[in-house]
Amino acid sequence: MAFNLKKVLKALLLSSSQPLAIKDVQAAFTRFHEQAGGPLAEDPTVDEGAAAGVGTTADGETFVVASAGGVASAAALPAEEVTEIALEPTPKDPELYFDVPSLVTVTQIREAMDAISVDLRMADDGLLLIEGNAGFRIVTHPRFGRWIRILRQEPPPVKLSQSAIETLAVIAYRQPVTRTEIETIRGVSAEAGVNKLLERELVYIVGRADTPGRPIQYGTTDQFLEFIGIKSLDELPASDVLSSRQIDDWLKVSSKTPAPSDADMGLPDEELPLASPAVAGVETQAEPETAAASIEQSTRPDLGADHN
Repeated sequence: MAFNLKKVLKALLLSSSQPLAIKDVQAAFTRFHEQAGGPLAEDPTVDEGAAAGVGTTADGETFVVASAGGVASAAALPAEEVTEIALEPTPKDPELYFDVPSLVTVTQIREAMDAISVDLRMADDGLLLIEGNAGFRIVTHPRFGRWIRILRQEPPPVKLSQSAIETLAVIAYRQPVTRTEIETIRGVSAEAGVNKLLERELVYIVGRADTPGRPIQYGTTDQFLEFIGIKSLDELPASDVLSSRQIDDWLKVSSKTPAPSDADMGLPDEELPLASPAVAGVETQAEPETAAASIEQSTRPDLGADHN
């Protein structure tokens, strides 16, 4: 019977509470062959199916303890060098321990993981295999979420507000980004949204910007990747609105925009003449009509502009 990679990977997934990365699987196979080729495994005096450990007697004699309870003599070793050495027996299971490949490729691991994922979905036992940014792991199906929260005595999940989602999107695409930049892009205060995202551990403080005042910069966490179901930031949907460089240029221009003048606001750019009180009184009577006419003319839409 050939070695069954899928069974081994499934056992490794179920035995760990942490995500199982491909490099961890390859490292486990490397350690397997290192242990298989060790000096204790090659010792002819030790029965692979019965040996359970090596110890020393009160007189300092080294012995091998068999699983059946017997004691067999082993090579004499100084008591100060050997106190207890564990020998792991090799089970006679061809599917798991015979013909173990010395090198398991990424393709082989992914194909086995895909097969495990299909088996779990077909079994419909409430378990799923997902791949996150840190590796593979077996999780419960979302439809059992209420039972899990009842067991853990956790409150139901709270949805993010539209404001928090927009703030999170700006941070995800612009990180590292300061709060001032977020507020410039969105046009509103971002303090409440940033604090909520920090509380939910979707963003964190990356550092400080190399600008005057050294403002705090924010970035997304690994939990953010799990929250939206991607493995890396490279999988974020491409923005077809503005490129990152265009946003940088716009931020620079907007931060240096001068105060609007009367002409920018549609008001007549005129200076009041210096005159005597008598003359000023006459001009004051005509001034409201002239100003109103000027404002009406400056704000009147050009009906022919849409056709040019």
